[in-house]
This record gives sequence, C-alpha cells and structure tokens, in this order.
Amino acid sequence: MGKVTKSLLVCATPRSGSTLLCALLDGTGVAGRPQEFFERLASSGLPRQPREYFDGVDDAELLGLLAPTDPGEPDDGDPIPRALDEGTTDNGVFAAKLMWTHLHDLADRLGRAPDAALLAERFPDPRYVHVSREDKLAQAVSLWRAVQTREWRAGDVINRDAAVYHGGAIAHLIAQLAEQDDAWRAWFDANAIEPITVRYEELADDPQAVVAGVLDRIGAGPAEIPEPPLRRQGDDRSARWVERARAEVPA
Repeated sequence: MGKVTKSLLVCATPRSGSTLLCALLDGTGVAGRPQEFFERLASSGLPRQPREYFDGVDDAELLGLLAPTDPGEPDDGDPIPRALDEGTTDNGVFAAKLMWTHLHDLADRLGRAPDAALLAERFPDPRYVHVSREDKLAQAVSLWRAVQTREWRAGDVINRDAAVYHGGAIAHLIAQLAEQDDAWRAWFDANAIEPITVRYEELADDPQAVVAGVLDRIGAGPAEIPEPPLRRQGDDRSARWVERARAEVPA
C-alpha cells in the first residue's frame, strides 16, 4: 500500500444502492476499493445477522422465519490498518462503505466517540458520500427478503424461495431504515459536514453519471466508468410485496 492521501467514506443504510455505487467506484481504479471493512461486530466477529435487525422484537412467528444467531467469537481488534491496506488504490485514494451501525461499533472498539474527529484522525482528508433511498417501503421489502435468504448480492442466494411476506417485519424495518438515514443526516449537521448526496433513484436511472459526479467532487477523475456489474435483485415478488405492504402497513 502506498501513502493514503485522500479518503472516501460511503455512508449508507442497507439496500440503499451503496453496493452498486461501491462496485462502480471500485471499477474506475481511481476511487479506492470500497468494501464493508467494518461490518464484523466486536461482540461476535461476524457481520450483523438476521435476528440482530430485530433486537427488542419478541414476535415468535417473525423470529422463526430467521436463522438463529451465531454467537461467534468476540473480536475487539482495530480493523483500520487492514482496511487501509486493502482499500487503497495506487493513486493514494482509500475508500470504504460505512453503515450507521458500523460507525458505532468501530467507535466502541476504539473507545472513542462516534464523531467526525475520530474518522478524520484515522482516514486522511476524508470526503463523505451519503447514499439514501427515498422509497423506504421498497427498501425495507428488499432488506426483509435479504435477511431471510442471505442473498445480499445477486448470485449469493442460499434459498431464495425461503422468503415469506411479513407485514410486521417490513414495518419494523421501515422505521429502522428511516431512523438510521435521519441519524446520518443529523450526524453530518452536527459535524458541519456537507456530504456528496447520492439518491438511489438517480443511481439506478443513470449510474455512470452519478459516479462521474462523485469522481469530480473528490478530484479523482476523469476515469472510465464500467457498466453496472450487478443485476437488480428486485422482481415481481418484491413488487407484489410492496403493493401489499402499501395497503397493510401504516405510513
């Protein structure tokens, strides 16, 4: 790894389009190699598991649709050195994806407040992208399917047919996603940061233009932007669930 001169932190919530954005940024070769370097929780050494999206929920039917939680092995080590090594391109740009839960877990590991000072201390010249999805219901449906099937990317499927509609689960996730998205906005305001805003709907409509705009804002372009490497996971079943939830789930 060469010297890191610039950092790009993609701040997001699950199923917001951040995986597509990060794949395209990675494909340019000039915007770091953004991955979820901080997804493994200190408490288990594992990424967030299905039932951990429903902490505090005691609906036995809902929880019965999800895989049991693996306790794993605690890991309170500092993940940043490895992330910097793996996430930096030859031009000195480091990039990573950072979920709201990742930020707090990272801060707890390091015994620090989850503020911009921590990130600026460890990531040189940080720039921020906030990826947000306006349609939280569709986002929640996508997340509910993913936590049941473990299909986070197209092709990762373990058992796609295992997904079952559950209005209560979708309502819970809508509230959770909205809360975390609002928390990112409040965090940017509290830390006097004006992030680059990427909306899922615009990214899905014209991914090359959105990525070109990000490269321009961080001074890492111009560069050739690849075609989207991921196929959309939404399908007729997702569309039916969205319409059903619009009728059943309170706004």
